[in-house]
Amino acid sequence: MARRILSLWLPRLSADRLARRQPGMAARPFAVVAGGQGRAVVVGVDGLAEEAGIVPGMALADARAVEPGLLAVEADPAADARALDGIADWCGRYTPWVGLDGADGLLLDVTGCAHLFGGEAGLLRDLAGRLHRFGYDCRPAIADTPAAAAALARYGAGFGEIAPPGGARAALAALPAAALRLPGETVSALGRFGLHRIGDLYAMPRSGLASRLGSAVVRRLDQALGLVAEPVSPRRPVPPHSARLAFAEPISAPASIEAALRRLAGDLCAGLERTGRGARRLELAGFRTDGRVERAEVGTSRPSRDPRHLVRLFAERLGHLDPGPGIEVMTLLAAAEPLGAAQLAFDGREGVPPDLAELVDRLGSRLGLDNVLRLAPRESWWPERMAEPVPALSAAGLASWPADRPRPLRLLPRAEPIEVMAPVPDDPPVMFRWRDRLHRIRRADGPERIEPEWWRELCEPRDYYRVEDEDGCRYWVYRAGLYQPGRTPRWFLHGMFG
Repeated sequence: MARRILSLWLPRLSADRLARRQPGMAARPFAVVAGGQGRAVVVGVDGLAEEAGIVPGMALADARAVEPGLLAVEADPAADARALDGIADWCGRYTPWVGLDGADGLLLDVTGCAHLFGGEAGLLRDLAGRLHRFGYDCRPAIADTPAAAAALARYGAGFGEIAPPGGARAALAALPAAALRLPGETVSALGRFGLHRIGDLYAMPRSGLASRLGSAVVRRLDQALGLVAEPVSPRRPVPPHSARLAFAEPISAPASIEAALRRLAGDLCAGLERTGRGARRLELAGFRTDGRVERAEVGTSRPSRDPRHLVRLFAERLGHLDPGPGIEVMTLLAAAEPLGAAQLAFDGREGVPPDLAELVDRLGSRLGLDNVLRLAPRESWWPERMAEPVPALSAAGLASWPADRPRPLRLLPRAEPIEVMAPVPDDPPVMFRWRDRLHRIRRADGPERIEPEWWRELCEPRDYYRVEDEDGCRYWVYRAGLYQPGRTPRWFLHGMFG
């Protein structure tokens, strides 16, 4: 399939942005000005100012001489950039591959997308018509290369020009040399040689052009003709798997949005199954009729292509989507990973139960997958270091806990001192007081001596006991250090059993 690029030029971006924010400004001519070289220079104009003969690059004093009633507004490049970024985000309704082209243009890779709008001409009409209703003047064009499309959009004779596949050479021939995005001095030098049109360069020897005018002329020409590749860098990562749904009438009811999501998830999972992959991260986008885009994202702990599970992950996110005046297009994009056959245990059960994976995903959609953890054993007998948090379904630390050395379900962040009555030297406690409460021991087991790791800081060995009080509560207590006659032993409570 031939590559097709749509260039969208917004010649009055700054003025249109201001007119959208303050509709009353459209009643009189105004210009956007910026300070430069000690004087105010016009950098943008509205339609009335342009009709009066004011153009960008003109000094403000000269512009007011042409139109005394001209209103001057200070330029705000940051606000213009945000407006362009918002338009680029909205253009995702046509293709996920949208890149910036300078401060007032966009490039859309619409390869394979035009049939959704009745062809390339229908796509241009739909795009331009919607932007005009939003209050933005635009000039779109389509060609095989980004350079050719941008040249037709900015310098083409008509509105919405389309260079047929393989027809960039003929379409560009009559355009001025400046359409190749060359510096002004290079364009002037070409004019002195009588090379005013792009077509004038076709017959010129490349070596002569490069030696006299620099390699930029040859490179720009070859990019426009498709002889040198020119990529379109998307603003956002473009997942290879996506599903799209357009509505005959805008939808806003929660039930309608959920139904559309179910259909999108079904289409997406069917495509994932054909490629043997599963979704790990999904983004749902709703394109509203007023130009705003509502997004919701979820992730999975492992690859999945179960549409019902993926729809459930979006359950809470859908409530935060604001349909506004209505959503006319919805897309579902997925970053995917290989999903092969599930590994089964010897008893025929799957290594990670599907219900557990779905539970982790639902918790992750609320708390974030990075916050859904489990404790895994680590190569250490010292209680404070024998476990570490890992992702809930991580394969790390799948070794089981030592069966001959029970450990409490809850380990205190720091062992707390207790008052103990116990025979010496190694008998378990008879009673202990913790947090001003007395516990009488009914059953006890121990001691289990744990020596500190020799390569770490110096610590005393510990003698641990598992004890149960008269209320049936079980605790893990220890005596610090070896028993020494005449020395009062120090006791601590370190954890509680379930």
